Amino acid sequence: MSVNLRFKLFVAGFFILLITVCSMFWIYSNDFEASAARSYEIVNTYPHDRETFTQGLVYENGFLYEGTGLKRRSQLRKVELQTGEVLQKYELPDEYFGEGITIFGEKIIQLTYQSNVGFVYDKETFELLREFHYPTEGWGITHNGKHLIMSDGTPMLYFLDPETFEQIRSAMVFDEDKPVWGLNELEFIEGQIYANVWRTDRIVRIEPMKCKVTAWIDMKGLLSPQERNEKVDVLNGIAYDPNNKRIFVTGKLWPKLFEIKLIPKK
Repeated sequence: MSVNLRFKLFVAGFFILLITVCSMFWIYSNDFEASAARSYEIVNTYPHDRETFTQGLVYENGFLYEGTGLKRRSQLRKVELQTGEVLQKYELPDEYFGEGITIFGEKIIQLTYQSNVGFVYDKETFELLREFHYPTEGWGITHNGKHLIMSDGTPMLYFLDPETFEQIRSAMVFDEDKPVWGLNELEFIEGQIYANVWRTDRIVRIEPMKCKVTAWIDMKGLLSPQERNEKVDVLNGIAYDPNNKRIFVTGKLWPKLFEIKLIPKK
């Protein structure tokens, strides 16, 4: 073998090794990120109707939009952030258990729990424009600007066409090799999906293309022990103000809504 050929093979081998090392570093970095833990700081506290069984929460232009649950009590609401005053509402028919909501353009989209039907409203008037159907339960819904993203309490996320509501794709959410059950209310924040995990005080952050967990957020301690002893249910409800980078969270039958800042967990 000539010296020139040996040199070329050495150079090729070196570059292959370099690429391998860089790839392993990239994988390791992403694995580290996947196991990252976050906590929170409370920035502001706002009043919240403690009779509201919060299923969906959205922020837009200074107002909160809230979807509420329970049969004969389910509503779509527009709420003033500072006071918690209900400015506008639509009451669902008694047979429906309202679930998650999202705003897409000039429309509000609301799911129902086990009726396999969703509703589309005019954002300004709350006029019911149409219904659509899906084969699973309805839990949380958000969007990435292109597709609606829907949860059903399992580890699955469903990506839907926002005009036809046909399913484009579905994917199971994994934390490393474990599926994440109980995905509930959803919010799309800075390119990531945030999801309440039912019956826990945790929010999971999900990379939307591969549906891999990038962080767990520990939300314990938002309510005081005294408030916990009163009639409250689980943490549920995430809203985001993209203009001011504010995150809002609340829960079912909670007396407060919190503006929070995420921080690394110590």
